[in-house]
Amino acid sequence: MAVGSAISSPLGPASCDKDAKALQFVEETTRNADLVQERVLAEILARNANTEYLKRFNLNGATDRDSFKSKLPMITYEDLQPEIQRIANGDRSPILSAHPISEFLTSSGTSAGERKLMPTIQEELDRRQLLYSLLMPVMNLYVPGLDKGKGLYFLFVKSETKTPGGLLARPVLTSYYKSEHFKTRPYDPYNVYTSPNEAILCPDSFQSMYTQMLCGLIQRNQVLRLGAVFASGLLRAIRFLQLNWTQLVHDLKTGTLNPRITDPVLKETMTRILKPDPEMSNFISRECSKEDWEGILTRIWPNTKYLDVIVTGAMAQYIPTLDYYSGGLPLACTMYASSECYFGLNLNPMCKPSEVSYTIMPNMAYFEFLPHDPNSAGCTTRDSPPKLVDLVDVEVGKEYELVITTYAGLCRYRVGDILRVTGFHNSAPQFHFVRRKNVLLSIDSDKTDEAELQKAVENALQLLKEFNTSVVEYTSYADTKTIPGHYVIYWELLVKDSANSPSEEVLSRCCLAMEESLNSVYRQGRVADNSIGPLEIRVVKNGTFEELMDYAISRGASINQYKVPRCVNFTPIMELLDSRVISTHFSPALPRWTPERKR
Repeated sequence: MAVGSAISSPLGPASCDKDAKALQFVEETTRNADLVQERVLAEILARNANTEYLKRFNLNGATDRDSFKSKLPMITYEDLQPEIQRIANGDRSPILSAHPISEFLTSSGTSAGERKLMPTIQEELDRRQLLYSLLMPVMNLYVPGLDKGKGLYFLFVKSETKTPGGLLARPVLTSYYKSEHFKTRPYDPYNVYTSPNEAILCPDSFQSMYTQMLCGLIQRNQVLRLGAVFASGLLRAIRFLQLNWTQLVHDLKTGTLNPRITDPVLKETMTRILKPDPEMSNFISRECSKEDWEGILTRIWPNTKYLDVIVTGAMAQYIPTLDYYSGGLPLACTMYASSECYFGLNLNPMCKPSEVSYTIMPNMAYFEFLPHDPNSAGCTTRDSPPKLVDLVDVEVGKEYELVITTYAGLCRYRVGDILRVTGFHNSAPQFHFVRRKNVLLSIDSDKTDEAELQKAVENALQLLKEFNTSVVEYTSYADTKTIPGHYVIYWELLVKDSANSPSEEVLSRCCLAMEESLNSVYRQGRVADNSIGPLEIRVVKNGTFEELMDYAISRGASINQYKVPRCVNFTPIMELLDSRVISTHFSPALPRWTPERKR
């Protein structure tokens, strides 16, 4: 715990008056969660009463929960597409929101296979900033002294596009980093970055990454925390250092900047920062030229206390690789947010990744929860009113799909996230992020989702442990060209001892181990129905998934929001992957299956 002139707070001793106020806000808001939710819904319905969307359902100005729940349907993005397209095409009438739509926030290019446009309003920036302002006061409860150094965060923007009607369309983080909230943020000793704004805001991903890495090296002894948005982003930065350290060392030694940095504003900024430092240059050169990169993060940035990255959901598979490069530094997951809405924060950010739970902040939007039964089809239509549960009425241990109503005009919108209730902070529930509600693989009647695939990969990894080998990255493909069709899993391996690499027989057993982990419908298709062929693992060359990300970025994906797709079916991507395959392996036997149901 932080010590010194601490100020009391129910969450713990705050390190300063500003922190105490932030923690008190968390306490008051979560203590009165239901009242806050009632107020938020009334505000949203009152201000948007004359919108085309609410008028359609004859609310007639009502702002109470009963009227709202009885008249408004639960919807998906597809239900709103006509309205969103009209706004995108230039219709400025109050369709969804009484406040003008200021821009569109684009969802991750690889989520659910399409880029969605989420309408937002100017004041949403204030709500996002509010949530950001709560993160460090909470972190300061667990990690003292963060005001004595800086954070090396790899943050990026993407060049925005415009809709036919002239509205900007860009990722939520690009919107935030380009806003005055970020660019002119007041000095906060607990939240100082090594990267200048000019490096973060440079639209060229190479120049941005290079200068952020260079600044991080120059200030390496001041770095107390390392981070990126997703775990994959931090691993990309490590890979970048592996590929570019010789040029970075040259710049440090001579005090001259890589000629590939051509952005004039960025060049001017770096000229002021970069000075010759032969001693630093020699040190970085010695560390990076070593064959073994285990613990490289703490070797170069020795004062780092934790890594600030998202490692929940699909990102969990990066944990072993992060542990390898960091020497086992704590992994902090601080907040839960999406393009549609910012939801909440982790009040115990230094917990184990498997124990991460996010406390929903009831002032951010109006939240409802659709009970999720993993064994049911979960079919809900406009004609069958959804039985949604209010924020404070969810039950510990149960899973729900998140449904939101926002100030920007989304009403009873299904986000697609499946959450499990782990407890409460005061009267506000805490949730573990389970997965996105999307089926990844299907050959016949089988349906394999992201969580099942992740578990199957993790189980197969147990066979690789004795060979000191891990899976750096993976994706999958339902190959229906064969008869019967079969699952193809692409693996990029990190072999730490080439003299003891896994054999063909071991990798074939990995295929079977994955099949044993998949659901009974899949195994029935393999064993009884012969509708699914043996699972195949295709091992690809090192660096293949780096190329995959570069390809996605070249087609408009956001470097901040990019996540490796857990399933691929786009022909150019398939061709890229298949051109990098170095070995193929098939399941050597049938998985276990019996007609009896598990009890």
